[in-house]
Amino acid sequence: MSTGDSGAEVSFGPAIPIVRIFDVAKAREFYLDFLGFKVDWEHRFGDDFPLYMQVSRGGLKLHLSEHAGDATPGGNMCVAVTGIAAFQAELAAKNYRYMKPGLEDMGGRIEMQVTDPFGNRIRFMEFGG
Repeated sequence: MSTGDSGAEVSFGPAIPIVRIFDVAKAREFYLDFLGFKVDWEHRFGDDFPLYMQVSRGGLKLHLSEHAGDATPGGNMCVAVTGIAAFQAELAAKNYRYMKPGLEDMGGRIEMQVTDPFGNRIRFMEFGG
């Protein structure tokens, strides 16, 4: 157990990556239609301002942002998952024209990588028992 100067216990929640997007329609097609995320909330500071939104699927949450200073395109994140073969089959059945991810045995884990329309990679990993 770790405590700060106040004596209170320190606890951390899961990290929520910020992912840079440039086209809301393409982001929705990829994250919602293809990967099966849902929109938790959206925010704009006003009409015709950049979008900032949270999407989630299960315990995974991502922040998608059109704001130039929030993130750099071309990021890479690793996501632990169980049931990766079923997830890959689900994605293959959608026949998304821009990506056909497969499974790769990495010796100790099975991995499936996807890349969004903005160059951001997500590496889904299922670790062996």
